[in-house]
Amino acid sequence: MIRSEAVLGLPGYQISGIEEVAGKVRISVRHAGEVRCLHCQSQRLRIKEKRLRRPRHESWGLRQCVLELESCKYRCGDCGRSFWQRFPGILPRKRATEPFRRSVFVAHWDGVNRSRLGEREGISSATVERWFQDYLRREDAERQGAPCPRVLGIDEHFFSRKDGYATTFCDLRRHKIFDVVLGRSEAALEEYLAKLPGKQRVRVVCMDLASGYRALVHKHFPQARIVADRFHVIRLINQHFLNCWRAIDPVGSKHRGLLSLMRRHRHNLRPEQKTKLEAYWEQYPALRQIYRFKQKLCYLLLKKHRTRKQCVPLVKRFLKALHDLSQAKLAQLVQLGQTLAAWSVEIATMWRFTRNNGITEGFHTKMEVLQRQAYGFRNFGNYRLRVRVMCR
Repeated sequence: MIRSEAVLGLPGYQISGIEEVAGKVRISVRHAGEVRCLHCQSQRLRIKEKRLRRPRHESWGLRQCVLELESCKYRCGDCGRSFWQRFPGILPRKRATEPFRRSVFVAHWDGVNRSRLGEREGISSATVERWFQDYLRREDAERQGAPCPRVLGIDEHFFSRKDGYATTFCDLRRHKIFDVVLGRSEAALEEYLAKLPGKQRVRVVCMDLASGYRALVHKHFPQARIVADRFHVIRLINQHFLNCWRAIDPVGSKHRGLLSLMRRHRHNLRPEQKTKLEAYWEQYPALRQIYRFKQKLCYLLLKKHRTRKQCVPLVKRFLKALHDLSQAKLAQLVQLGQTLAAWSVEIATMWRFTRNNGITEGFHTKMEVLQRQAYGFRNFGNYRLRVRVMCR
C-alpha cells in the first residue's frame, strides 16, 4: 500500500479521495495528528467552527493540484483562548503548501521568468516574486552572523547609474560571496567596516591597486597582509607599454596584426612571427629594448609558490627593474615605476601567496547575469539579498 506521505510529501496526512475537476487534480485529505492548544498545550478543546481549506499543492505533471481539508476552530477549556487548527507543511494564512512554494522558488532560481512561471502554475507574477523573496530571506537568515573569512577578496563592480559602484567582499577559501556593500569610497564603506564583527580573523586580503581600499584594509584589518592581484599588475604594465609604443610610433601601434604580436609572450610566438617583429624593430630599435624589458618584468611577477629564501633574489631583480624605470627617458615608464614602487610590498607578496581575485571577478559575471535576468535592480537591498544567497 502506498503511503500518503510518499504521495504528498507532507507528514501526518491521510488521503481519502482523488478526483480530476476541470483539468485540476483535487485531493481530499485529513490530518491524523492530535491537536493541542497553541497557547497552553492543553488537550481540553471544544470545536467552535469548521471551514474547508483548499491550498495549492505541487503540480502533478502539467496538472495543477489542490488539497481539500477540513479545518476547525477550537476553544481551549483551560486558558479560554480560541485558535484555528494548524497543519504541518502549511503556514498560517497561506493559500499554498510549503512544497508548492518551494517548487516555485526552485523553478525561478533555475531561470524560469516570473510571467511564464505564473502562467504555468496559475498564480500571478507578483506572487512568484514574493515567494522567491521569502525563501531568499530564509536562506540568508541561516547565514547571518557568519565570521569574516580568513582570506578576503575585495573588488568593485558597477551597480546602476543612480547609485554608482558597489564593493564585493569574497571568501576566497570557500569560493563564496561574503557580502556586497553599496559604494567604493572610504566614506561609503567606513560605517559598514566599523561594525563588521570578526575583523581580527582576516589574515590575507587580495585586491587590485586601489589606494582607497588599501587605506581601509590598514585601518580595519590590522592583522591582514595585502596581496596585489596579479592580473591587475600585469595589465598595468601592458597598458604603460602600449602607451610608450603609441608615443614612439602612433601609426604602427594601431596595426592590429602588430598589436596582437606585441601583446604576446615571446614563448608563444612562432618563428615567422618573431621574424616579422624583428623586421619591425629594425625601424624602431627602442621598442625592442622596451619589449624585452616588459617581458622580463612580467615573467618576474608571474612567479609564485616561492619560499622566503627564494624571494631574496627576486626582490633584488625587482628593485633593479624599478631603478631602471626611474631612469627611463619616457614619461610612461617613469610613471609605471612610481606606481610599482608605491605598491612594491603588496606586489612582492604575490610570490609567497597564490591567492588572486579571479574568483571575485567570476562572481561579478554571475552578478551581471542576475541583473540581466531582472532587467536591472532599482533596490540595492533586493540585489544584495540575491547576491548573498545565489552567488555561492
